[in-house]
Amino acid sequence: MYQYSEQDQQFLQTRTEQFRQQTERFLQGQLSAEEFQQLRLRNGLYIQRLAPMLRVAIPYGLVSADQLRTLAKISRDFDKGYAHFTTRQNIQFNWPKLEAVPDLLASLAACDMHAIQTSGSCIRNITTDPLAGVAADEQVDPRPYAELMRQWSTLHPEFNWLPRKFKIAITGAPHDRAAIEVHDIGLSAFNEQNNVFFRVVVGGGLGRTPMIGTTIHERLPAKHLLTYLTAILRVYNRLGRRDNKYKARIKILVKAMGEARFRDAVDAAWQPIKGGPDTVSDERIQDLMRHFSQPDYAFVNDADQQAVISSDGAFHLWRNRNVLPHKTPGYNAVHISLKRPHTPPGDVSDATLEDLAALADDYSFGEARVTHEQNIILADVETSRLFELWRLLVSADLATPNRGLASDMICCPGGDYCSLANAKSIPVAAEITKIYEDRQQEQRLGPLSINISGCMNACGHHHVGNIGILGVDKKGEEFYQISIGGDSGDTGNGAELGKILGPALSRQHIARAVLNLTQCYESARAEDETFNQTLERVGLAPFKTAVYESEAI
Repeated sequence: MYQYSEQDQQFLQTRTEQFRQQTERFLQGQLSAEEFQQLRLRNGLYIQRLAPMLRVAIPYGLVSADQLRTLAKISRDFDKGYAHFTTRQNIQFNWPKLEAVPDLLASLAACDMHAIQTSGSCIRNITTDPLAGVAADEQVDPRPYAELMRQWSTLHPEFNWLPRKFKIAITGAPHDRAAIEVHDIGLSAFNEQNNVFFRVVVGGGLGRTPMIGTTIHERLPAKHLLTYLTAILRVYNRLGRRDNKYKARIKILVKAMGEARFRDAVDAAWQPIKGGPDTVSDERIQDLMRHFSQPDYAFVNDADQQAVISSDGAFHLWRNRNVLPHKTPGYNAVHISLKRPHTPPGDVSDATLEDLAALADDYSFGEARVTHEQNIILADVETSRLFELWRLLVSADLATPNRGLASDMICCPGGDYCSLANAKSIPVAAEITKIYEDRQQEQRLGPLSINISGCMNACGHHHVGNIGILGVDKKGEEFYQISIGGDSGDTGNGAELGKILGPALSRQHIARAVLNLTQCYESARAEDETFNQTLERVGLAPFKTAVYESEAI
């Protein structure tokens, strides 16, 4: 992973001391709440329903074992002993005291972490495929380019005050595990005759007005990546709406201008800077690639790849579901589910963080990955060690074999924490989880994404869930709107927005509605059909009937 230089470390220390002074001035009454707002937002600090919340950046989801241990210590020293992984590969602390946040940031800086630009109207954390560098289907390792963009975008003076927040995602594989089509800018890297190019998608996003992005460049050479991104950001910065925050995202601008006009505007902004100082040299990319070179993999004979022998059915269930193929023979990527009964999706205790750190050190070269689904991946595990790793995961209550299944829900913190939420998300996720406690039944149901958001900001990505649940307020009461047929793009068929099924349901009926939807799917599907394939074949009507004409609802 990228190693911070002395200059990087000095930058973080300086930034931390600046915020310490700003916080002290606010607490002493020398800065108003309005003046302090943008200062705290640029350092990842929100004011939530019950306490401040600090969002910490995990660039492109890559975290070291030592950093996991630091996060565990922070959760004990500054929080209530736990933290929350988000859908953008970040981690959040929900209970820090405002006056202690500068000390918290100093602790982060000491292990090469920070909270810069995890909020505010600026370029947010760059995200990518959690299997980057090891995926068997990968054409280009996107991590060096993600790091390139992280360095370019951090405190970029021209783009520090955009019309609205801005999110960039990048992938290097045909299967889009980074959901690039629902980001402000999505980049798909591919290789042609040892040259790297990017397909550039602009104007995707979820929230109040969900949209699938538009491709404006099919074959951008890698050396022009930063200048072309600069051109896009300049067009958005100049023409994006600033009078209405609900119409301020770049997706609204792209739709208003149309694909052709927007592309022409970007090309016009690009021409004066194309080939200029921000052109990426081969030497710069090679330097970044050295940070992401392959670990010292052991040589494993093909005959030894299946060396794990066990008659334990639970192990084989876990292996078939949570162990993923690796481009290097004899190795695997292991998906560690954080979706367990009685634990909110994405939540992780200090003890679990330390368990994960130890497992990363012992089994995956000291590194772990945070996924968009709020889980963890150990990317480099030897096949011959899978069984012993599984036994340790069982002991740590981290061996749930549910990757991509119904209980592997994406869920925002909702009304239990967030001041923007219309309804609670966590209790709904808990009620749905109970439905799928029978693991064999859940396995038979097959891959199914259930995403839950507590408000229209869509932090739970409900628009792209096979089943999406949105919390809404009806005269002070919590209701939930269901959509079906969404897809984030990881199936290889492109992203798809779900269709609203019908009127919102009360809290007491939502779990039963989800059960009815899955039962309808099971009874209607043809052999090996996915939920979305069955929906496309039979239409919405049977699913509506299952939900709205059920005696239980």
